[in-house]
Amino acid sequence: MNKKLLNFSLACITGTLVLTAAPKTALAYEEGVAGFTYDKMSTISDNSSSDAISSLSTYEIPIPGFVNIGIADVDTNLLIRSGPGESNKILGKLPKNGGCEIIEESKDGWTKIKSGKVTGYVKSQYLITGAKATALAKKLCNLVATANTNGLNVRKAPSVDAEIVDQVAKGEELLVLDAKVFTDDKEHSKWVKVNMDSDDSENGTELYVSKNYVDLSYKLIEAVSIEELQYGAGVSSTRVKLVDLAKKYLGDRYVWGGTRLGVGVDCSGFMQALYARMGYSIPRDSRSQARGGRTISASSLKPGDLVFYGSSSYINHVGMYIGNGKIIHASNRRDGIKISNMYYRRPVKCVRYIND
Repeated sequence: MNKKLLNFSLACITGTLVLTAAPKTALAYEEGVAGFTYDKMSTISDNSSSDAISSLSTYEIPIPGFVNIGIADVDTNLLIRSGPGESNKILGKLPKNGGCEIIEESKDGWTKIKSGKVTGYVKSQYLITGAKATALAKKLCNLVATANTNGLNVRKAPSVDAEIVDQVAKGEELLVLDAKVFTDDKEHSKWVKVNMDSDDSENGTELYVSKNYVDLSYKLIEAVSIEELQYGAGVSSTRVKLVDLAKKYLGDRYVWGGTRLGVGVDCSGFMQALYARMGYSIPRDSRSQARGGRTISASSLKPGDLVFYGSSSYINHVGMYIGNGKIIHASNRRDGIKISNMYYRRPVKCVRYIND
């Protein structure tokens, strides 16, 4: 197999807008187009003759920088092992369509790869490589905003005056909903429109973060280490079975309003379906689920308990605690079912349905 170089980048434009005459709010945005640059102007104003000055600069949003890319060609997860053989220890799992760097070419049916924090061997037959993988990566990669500061404010509108809806931990990723970078007329600062996990709509909650505190990049799904999949010691068999069941659907589709495991679920539908398999009946939506169980502290969480997000007055997302400070949840329609740090957002409530 010949090595293929995946080396493509997207030139995007940022700029600062200075208004000199418009009496009402104006919103500018710059849009990246491969091969050339330009900016667009969308003005919310009755004064069509207003003057505006736009100072342009460029920056790159990289598409996955793999030298020799591989993509998992499986229905669920591709097992990563410590050596080239099925008897070797499982180190992690690479979800369907997940990306990896090929370290050693296929040999005796096994290929050595690196994805995220996991380095190991996978069966070569389940790995797309070469030019086909390069072309597929362009379709699969998502534009994400990665918080580069702790307590990143997520706001209702692109302005420092807008309400803060939530805060995101450093290193956490938010799905970018619009490739345009918005410029607030008043503060001359730049804003990125992002998705906040929520069962309110198919697109979750559409909010904004300051571009100064995020790094924009195109990314593929990465492998999950076995440590992230472990739930710890002293856990009841019921909880073990529940968490193991949830992990079977890692990488599956997010479907707003969905409740069918293996077909498509949203965040609360995922929890309801999992609990139903274990003989527990819990409410359908996240707000009702938060009211229905017994409230517990974050320090009392056991694998299988539920963690809720939103605000103290309005809950719109739920995940299942799986141990080691992690949750599994149906995140959004691009990421699907994934594992996240429990504090990727501020938890507002923890609830227990399994009383053991």
